Amino acid sequence: MEISQGRIATIHYTLTNDEGQVIDRSAPDAPLSYLHGAGNIVPGLEKALDGKRTGEAVQADVAPEQGYGPHHPQLVQQVPRGAFPADAEIAPGMQFQARSEQGPVLVTVTEVGSEQVTVDGNHPLAGQTLHFAVEVADVREATEAGLNQGHSG
Repeated sequence: MEISQGRIATIHYTLTNDEGQVIDRSAPDAPLSYLHGAGNIVPGLEKALDGKRTGEAVQADVAPEQGYGPHHPQLVQQVPRGAFPADAEIAPGMQFQARSEQGPVLVTVTEVGSEQVTVDGNHPLAGQTLHFAVEVADVREATEAGLNQGHSG
């Protein structure tokens, strides 16, 4: 059976950056299962997996536009330190949910100064080419519940 719209694909993957550093990977005993065509993985990887079968290996280089999008400089902002609780220990890498005109957005602290905190509303992998090494572990039909809910049920 091949990966196609509305089927559950189970994959082992390793994601690396341009320097070859591992950014993420599936655990050996816990591959990722997803409903193909439901937008549960980045579009470029989903496209690369379309039509693949159990046991196939795939190398996919996904451009930012088909991954987490380009990096938008306007989503990097400086916030007064006073906008955070006085007793809060803030450090680079911490994430907070902020309110924006478009609704809630997850921001990552990139720099902490005595007066200002720099936060970035971009996805941490925005603007990066994603390099996936994937092995298809299984492909099966989705259940009715999984199709209705858009997940790997």
